Amino acid sequence: MSILIVAVYVVFAIAGVLTLWRIIVGPSILDRAVASDVLLTLVMCALGADMVINHHTRSLPALLIIAAVGVFGSIAVARFVARRDNTDR
Repeated sequence: MSILIVAVYVVFAIAGVLTLWRIIVGPSILDRAVASDVLLTLVMCALGADMVINHHTRSLPALLIIAAVGVFGSIAVARFVARRDNTDR
């Protein structure tokens, strides 16, 4: 395995740990929502890097499902926060 491949995996791992920390500690729901979007993006990038490194496309359906979940999750959180802001007024 090349040093570059190891470096890519290490960067993804460090970013994932930092993102999980933000999800757990994040002071507001919006911080947690943004961190979960970042974590989904990191997973997608890691799967994409794996596909490039190992020369396959077997992970493509998983990438599409993760992308759809990320979009619907962001919409759900935005609607929840907007509804909560309207009731606070």
